[in-house]
Amino acid sequence: MTLGKVYIVGAGPGDPRLITVRGLECIRSADVLVHDRLVSPALLDQAPAAAERIYAGKEPHDHSVDQGRIHGLLALHAEQGRTVVRLKGGDPFVFGRGGEEAAFLAARGIPFEIVPGVTSAVAVPALAGIPLTQRGVSASFAVTTGHGCGGAAALDYAALLRGAGTLVILMGVRSLPAIVQQLRGAGVAAEMPVAVISSGSRPEQRVIASTLANVLQDARDAAPPGVIVVGEVVKLRDQLVPLAAELAKA
Repeated sequence: MTLGKVYIVGAGPGDPRLITVRGLECIRSADVLVHDRLVSPALLDQAPAAAERIYAGKEPHDHSVDQGRIHGLLALHAEQGRTVVRLKGGDPFVFGRGGEEAAFLAARGIPFEIVPGVTSAVAVPALAGIPLTQRGVSASFAVTTGHGCGGAAALDYAALLRGAGTLVILMGVRSLPAIVQQLRGAGVAAEMPVAVISSGSRPEQRVIASTLANVLQDARDAAPPGVIVVGEVVKLRDQLVPLAAELAKA
């Protein structure tokens, strides 16, 4: 039997309108759709009615859907000659384990295509009125995750912030106390601006703009999924959000 093909597709940050044209083409051609937890149901509805939909989501702190099982599902259906779409939130190569899945398929000789997506690392701050770079404020940014906080694999968030100017932390809402502690312990000023953006790009998006000294109190009710931005660019929200609102009324 002729092998099928696997499309590893980035679904974007949450708003289904932010899928790429190529990504939507792939979804509409799928025989099998293997999707993550945070993918919008509106995108799943774009697949053919007869397409098999397989949930492969992972809850925070509960990765009950083993990555090896996901690899096996992709191979199983592709080896049956089916068109498989692996639909992942954000961009599949930005903390999405898309590289692991691609390497597995390559080792098995299964055809695949990578379809990049709009990563939440850039899109979510932008939709909150926070540019990650701005002339005279920040010339670069670093992106990391909150999973490295604590234990032997702890990330040096302060060093990343000093080196980049703006620090973006994905999947870090639950680790926020440890992140703040590490930054403050490394001498980062209490007045350093911090934003916590929950459910970015979705109707329920919530933006908390604060400082390192106050963010634990201000964001005490923040819930995943979330993006944390640390840096002076957070202050730009005060200028850009009111301006955007006024332009929208015009």
